[in-house]
Amino acid sequence: MSLITVGTMAFDAIETPFGKVDKIVGGSATYVAYAASNFLQPVQQISIIGYDFPKEEIEGLKKRGVVLDGVEVVPDKKSFFWSGRYHVDMNSRDTLITDLNVLEDFNPIVPDSYQGSEFLMLGNLMPKLQLSVINQLKVRPKLIVMDTMNFWMDIALDDLKAVLKKVDVLLVNDGEARQLSGEVSLVKAARKIMEMGPAFLIIKKGEHGALLFHKNHVFFAPALPLEEVFDPTGAGDTFAGGFIGHLAKTKDISFENMKTAIIVGSALASFCVEKFGPERMREITKQDIDERIAEFVQLVNFDIDLV
Repeated sequence: MSLITVGTMAFDAIETPFGKVDKIVGGSATYVAYAASNFLQPVQQISIIGYDFPKEEIEGLKKRGVVLDGVEVVPDKKSFFWSGRYHVDMNSRDTLITDLNVLEDFNPIVPDSYQGSEFLMLGNLMPKLQLSVINQLKVRPKLIVMDTMNFWMDIALDDLKAVLKKVDVLLVNDGEARQLSGEVSLVKAARKIMEMGPAFLIIKKGEHGALLFHKNHVFFAPALPLEEVFDPTGAGDTFAGGFIGHLAKTKDISFENMKTAIIVGSALASFCVEKFGPERMREITKQDIDERIAEFVQLVNFDIDLV
């Protein structure tokens, strides 16, 4: 039931219409770990941090069952830093600063203790590093899920396509799906992307929910209407963590169970946006998650009388 997650552990500076923080813990692997650890432990992390990454954050992750044997600490460099400003619609943003710092030298190593893990979550990262992790695993995991973004499509498309041939599930947003496929229609885009390798494709549409594609099957999961959205940063990674956390817990990778996993991922992501950074993810309980999932079920359940 073990899960490996690969990605960044970083600092973010975020400005939204609702507030601003100058430095807060972030990174794709951080959010995935916070979400997935609600469903299974251990979560086996692979990442890289500098001397400035907070000790209390490391201890907090360990208490949640996150194993950090695969996290390299560089004693004389700073951690990865990203700064961004969100527009009023909260679906679009401008990147202001990207300081790679330790990420420039990142060469992920899979510890021997991680070998044999059944699930692998490749967080948003350079495709060649994602591929390196896959190639180091002596036994192919039961399921490999991959997240990526338009930046890698712009500068590392060949590397990205090489990884796509080796993964089972790809996560992208609607703009990225169109860019990767060259198709405007998301149905046509999905067909083209699945021909590149993944058997399953999830297209995230922010406040408009998510689509799951597999062969000729399509499932749509709505997003929960929220009164307040403070910070969308990390919501996609939190979604991914909830999604693979549920699959790893149940050990069921069928299309039917992935429908449930999408609802679980969406529920977790809906918590993430309620406060800046991973702050809200540190607070939530199993009861909170169960109640939020029940709200999602109400969104898609209806009775109809045909006259």
